[in-house]
Amino acid sequence: MPKNLSSKQCETCGLSFNWRKKWARDWESVKYCSERCRRNKIPSAKKSLDG
Repeated sequence: MPKNLSSKQCETCGLSFNWRKKWARDWESVKYCSERCRRNKIPSAKKSLDG
């Protein structure tokens, strides 16, 4: 696997995930590592209370 791929941290589970070709058009707006994390996202009010 190439080492120069961009990576982000999932907002739900905290897992680090790498750029994928299917996300090429909207990489800037990708926030979750999987569909499961997207469905189980933490509401913004709760996220602000945690810290």
